[in-house]
Amino acid sequence: MRSTLAGLLVVGLLMMAGCATGPIAPPAASGELHLFLLAGQSNMAGRGTMTDDRREPIAGVYALQQDGSWGLALDPLHWDKPKAGVGLARSFARAYQARHPGVQVGFIPAACGGSPVEVWVPGAFFEPTRSHPYDDAIARVEAVRHRGQLKGILWHQGEADSNPDRADAYEQRLTQLFARFRQDLGDARLPILVGQLGLFEGRPWTEERHQVDAVHQQVARHDDRIAFVSAAGLTAKPDLVHFDATSLDELGRRYAAAWAQMMAPTEN
Repeated sequence: MRSTLAGLLVVGLLMMAGCATGPIAPPAASGELHLFLLAGQSNMAGRGTMTDDRREPIAGVYALQQDGSWGLALDPLHWDKPKAGVGLARSFARAYQARHPGVQVGFIPAACGGSPVEVWVPGAFFEPTRSHPYDDAIARVEAVRHRGQLKGILWHQGEADSNPDRADAYEQRLTQLFARFRQDLGDARLPILVGQLGLFEGRPWTEERHQVDAVHQQVARHDDRIAFVSAAGLTAKPDLVHFDATSLDELGRRYAAAWAQMMAPTEN
């Protein structure tokens, strides 16, 4: 598999990292560990308001930490920007475990707030998060995939491409990205869940946002290992950009339901 200088650097940093500052869980001792890559922009990273209950661990749910250690999956899972908060991963894990008793879940956070799909290519640097979104994602997967089985990608992105400068190229760039993920991660049918952009009252969609939404739905129709996750009825924070924490909880459950429906022919 192709390795870039940025990717090798990230792997090196992960391997040299010491202990995380928060509560640390040991590697999964028994049962299966199913790994999921979290990728996209800020609504995948999570910007929901933190509350004390979000700091309570969920049994058997882990995540890669900022310093490269392996620990409990506590919000915020991401560190792309200082404003990172509640995301959808923990509610996804609860619903996923309910359908897969005894299975443990591990998350690989890699979303970058504000990132257009054009920077999710090898070698691209994204200044707002001072990161290489694609290379970092691949390197983080490779650093922890020995712990379990990589089951899929949870993707939420498209706000940054919902403008006249980028919308026309979005379909080609997104389909190329998904194919590249599968190639570089060694699974030609790696499942991908694609979340719908927020349909928030008070912020009508532009023509370009409709265009991006159509791409999300189309890639799911054309590939039986890509599922579209509706955001209908969910609500925003006052910024009318980010889902609030309650809606992120629901969105995580919808991702899990979409996963179950997509994988039903092989899991039953």
